[in-house]
Amino acid sequence: MPSRIYLDNAATTPVDPQVLESMLPYFNEIYGNASSKNHSFGWDAEQAVEQAREQIANLLGASAKEIIFTSGATEANNLAVIGGALYQKHNGKTHIITTKIEHKAVLDPCHYLKSIGFDVTYLSVNKEGLIDLNELKQAIRKETALISIIAGNNELGTLQPIAEIGKMAKEANVWFHTDATQAVGKVPIDVIKDNIDLLSLSGHKIYGPKGIGALYVRRKNPRIRLEAVQHGGGHERGMRSGTLNVPGIVGLGKAASLCHANLAEESKKISSLRDYLEEKIMQNIDHVTINGSTKHRLPNILNISFAFVEGESLMMGMPDIAVSSGSACTSASLEPSYVLHALGISDDLAHCSIRFSLGRFTTKQEIETTFATLQKTVSRLREMSPLYDMVKSGIDLSSIQWKGH
Repeated sequence: MPSRIYLDNAATTPVDPQVLESMLPYFNEIYGNASSKNHSFGWDAEQAVEQAREQIANLLGASAKEIIFTSGATEANNLAVIGGALYQKHNGKTHIITTKIEHKAVLDPCHYLKSIGFDVTYLSVNKEGLIDLNELKQAIRKETALISIIAGNNELGTLQPIAEIGKMAKEANVWFHTDATQAVGKVPIDVIKDNIDLLSLSGHKIYGPKGIGALYVRRKNPRIRLEAVQHGGGHERGMRSGTLNVPGIVGLGKAASLCHANLAEESKKISSLRDYLEEKIMQNIDHVTINGSTKHRLPNILNISFAFVEGESLMMGMPDIAVSSGSACTSASLEPSYVLHALGISDDLAHCSIRFSLGRFTTKQEIETTFATLQKTVSRLREMSPLYDMVKSGIDLSSIQWKGH
């Protein structure tokens, strides 16, 4: 029996052993600066960096010259959204379109742009977390600089219709950025076919190291240009200054190549385990609700609400199973998830939600153990809930007139 079980792969993934092995020589054997052009130490590092660009580009259907390295998806999102908006401002375009369920790494840059004079439209989503393409079409105007819409939501797993959004953006001559941090390596993405102009990704979501990410920047049809958001050397085609993290880049490249080689097989295996867990929960635990789309979703995420059980209490009751009650970047907050709010889910039910996110190394035995522990913990916590007792007795809680204090 596994002693500890990790089902929080949407927050971060373990580094694949093959990725670690590929990185090790670049710490103390091939340790040159990739920008050192006058000796072999630098040339070796540069060669490794360029190989990684190729590996990432192959995963995305891009060319190596279109890959810009960053410290992670947060920086990539900032560079795409702020850098793209500031460049487009020179063309009189000062309008941004995004959604209410973006990661904070997109929402916060949009808030910043609004504070310096940009206009931002936040698209709503339906109860499955999907945008309305007609609402998007109506939101586009002549001064729209950028559409930024997440590919796969980090809390729900809901997949947006990226190809349709890209086509609409292309027809309107508007740049399209997608935060594909959760989707890359799990579902097929082709930046050319999907008409994506800018795409953010991060190493630690695809079994690579933390502290490394990349931004795809289209070079033609149209050629995308960005204002740099940090300065000091003009690295990465002048878009992102800073000494390149060669070991991290090598690891990211290797991680991308493994995803590219195994995407279909791995996604099938993970989604099968996710569906098995979902089925066990739905058949054996009452008063549960799946949050997000069950049709258009990532293969590894299951967000589910257990009525009459606080999510935080449920997690504390399963200390050896790593799950989440929301995004890792907002888990310090006691506020209910803004993503679940956007779906129209009540505060009470939002507080009862748990995100299970499976990964490459998740096993059937771990899912069996997780379900057994979950069922026992939910039952124990509900025994302490007077509301659950009332519902079991046939009382309609919505019909009760609660007295205030």
